[in-house]
Amino acid sequence: MHIVRFFPIGNADTCLIELANGRRILFDFADMHNPDDADDKRCDLEKELRDILGDDKVIDVVAFTHLDRDHCHRAKEIFWLEHAEKYQDDDRIKIKTLWVPAHAVLEKGITGQARTLRAEARHRFIKGEGVRVFSRPEELEDFLTERDIDLAKRRNLISDAGTLCPEFNREHDGVEFFVHSPFGKRDQDDVVRVRNNDALFMQATFEVDGQQTKMVLSADVTHEVIDNIVEVTKYHGRESRLEWDINNVPHHCSYKSLSDEKGDNKTEPTETSKWLYEEAGQAGGLLVSTSKVIPSNDEDKQPPHRQAAAYYKDVANQLGGEWIVAMEHPTKTKPEPLVIEIKNTGYKIRKQTPKVVITTAAPRAGV
Repeated sequence: MHIVRFFPIGNADTCLIELANGRRILFDFADMHNPDDADDKRCDLEKELRDILGDDKVIDVVAFTHLDRDHCHRAKEIFWLEHAEKYQDDDRIKIKTLWVPAHAVLEKGITGQARTLRAEARHRFIKGEGVRVFSRPEELEDFLTERDIDLAKRRNLISDAGTLCPEFNREHDGVEFFVHSPFGKRDQDDVVRVRNNDALFMQATFEVDGQQTKMVLSADVTHEVIDNIVEVTKYHGRESRLEWDINNVPHHCSYKSLSDEKGDNKTEPTETSKWLYEEAGQAGGLLVSTSKVIPSNDEDKQPPHRQAAAYYKDVANQLGGEWIVAMEHPTKTKPEPLVIEIKNTGYKIRKQTPKVVITTAAPRAGV
């Protein structure tokens, strides 16, 4: 059995995957809880993660889909980072392999957590181990050339869209990750980069006793990116690579991930977005919004947007599945991590999260 956890941390993303063989993958880390606010219902993410890890403070892969605050807040306080001794005390959680988009290596003019993680990604990439960089724009080769490093000597650390991540395979790990975004080709005249559009977008395919369960992780991409992904995937005849049983809907339920128009009561998606949700979605599909509680009005311009939520909820009903909002599960007054068990019968939502601290290391592979 594999386990997937989505944490209630407001408009922020953190997803922990625990494989049956003991390996772990963490997508983003954003500890947004305010300990000084007694009314803050967001979970204490650091505590939740440490309780799960117990004494075994190593994660096989930590993927930062992009470097916005709501995807990396407090990461430099929690993780052992190789590039500077001040991030290396014994209580920190170690990262065996760091997954980042190329933009996380190349981005300029950033501060805080993003700057620290950029330094870590650059250190590992220059060193030549412990990192995987997604897409290879010309600027990435320039980055290496400036440091007297031949691109060919780092090619094994770079993955393009349309490929599988080599760190995992279905035979050994019971999962594979197919990369859809970021794209390797960029317009050289486009000086201003939008970080969300360089975010990781992947499909995870789990397998247990021959039964496959597929999950889409969308980060903060816009509908234009989704449109491109669907069109390219169809062009190559790889529609199965967009099928999903679990879909982490993008950008905290923003209407902009569906269309340019919010709509009055429901966002009407572009044709390609509609295909992704209504055709690629499998019977009984689960849609997850890693967001705040869905509002009843439009006073806040930021996501989640009730119109987008109305569309996703309709998709869930159409598929005979379920629509879950992280800060509403199991209730709005007391949200808890959404724990999904993946077995040979497909996925199942765990109704109660055991409050058990693991004090001994689980058997692990590949460490």
